[in-house]
Amino acid sequence: MTTASVPVQIYVTYQGAASDRFDRDLYVNRHLPLVMSLWGKYGLQSVRALFPAGDADGTVAVCECLFRDEVAMEAAFSSAETPEVMADVALFTDLTPNRFRAVPLKSN
Repeated sequence: MTTASVPVQIYVTYQGAASDRFDRDLYVNRHLPLVMSLWGKYGLQSVRALFPAGDADGTVAVCECLFRDEVAMEAAFSSAETPEVMADVALFTDLTPNRFRAVPLKSN
């Protein structure tokens, strides 16, 4: 399997306090479908919202994004639709999204 054909998981986290504005309903019912509709054509296969229980060291929300492969991820993030995705963030929160890539643990 080539590197290009390995699925890529990206996590987008929102860090803040419980009192910070974060509209879960808009996030789940508007933003995530928008992301899927705009980036799906590039190879985004799924998005999933996670909301930590209790005090999670300031983590308000996490989005798991699964891309078909590295090429798909790079195409989505560099697409003409990305500014629309980013502009939509202001509708549901004032928090800044942080993005990181998950790498599977190597088996022995």
